Amino acid sequence: MTGEFAAFFILSLLTIGGAVFMISFTRVVHMVISLGITFISIAGLFVLLGADFVGVAQVLVYSGAISILMLFGIMLTKHDALDEGTGRKWKNRFIFLFIVLVFALLFWGIQRTQWPAPLPPAPTTASNAQEIGLEVFTKYVIPFELVSVLLLVALVGAIIMAKKEGDK
Repeated sequence: MTGEFAAFFILSLLTIGGAVFMISFTRVVHMVISLGITFISIAGLFVLLGADFVGVAQVLVYSGAISILMLFGIMLTKHDALDEGTGRKWKNRFIFLFIVLVFALLFWGIQRTQWPAPLPPAPTTASNAQEIGLEVFTKYVIPFELVSVLLLVALVGAIIMAKKEGDK
C-alpha cells in the first residue's frame, strides 16, 4: 500500500462523507461546512491526479468563494434558529440501506471490470499551469475574452436586478 493510495482512500472517504453529511444535516450552516469539506477533498483528488491548476482553482472558486457566498446568504436572510426534529426515522433507515446497496453494487461492478493496462505517462516539458496558460492565451483567446464579457454582463445585470428589487 503506497502513500498515494492511502491519500486517495482518505480523500475519497472525505468526499463521499461530506456529500452524505451535506444531504443529511438539518442546519444550513452544517450543510455548508460539509460541502466545503467535499470541495477541498475533491481538490486534493485533482492534485493526486496531477492536475495542480484545477485543484487550486477548485479551492479558490468552490471551497472559498461559493462557500463564503452561501454563508453570507444564510446570515443575511431571516431563518428560525430552532432545530426541529424531522421525525422520519424510517426514511433515514431506508436512505442508509439504499446507500449501502448502491455502494455494494458499485464495488462489485468495479471489482469485476477488466481494466486495460495503464499507459506510460507522457513526457511533459512544462508545468500544468503553464501548459493551460499557453493553450488559453494562444489558441483560445477569443472564446476566453467572450466568456469574460459574458460574465461581466451577467454581473451588471444581477446588480441592476437587485437594485430594482431593493427600490420596491
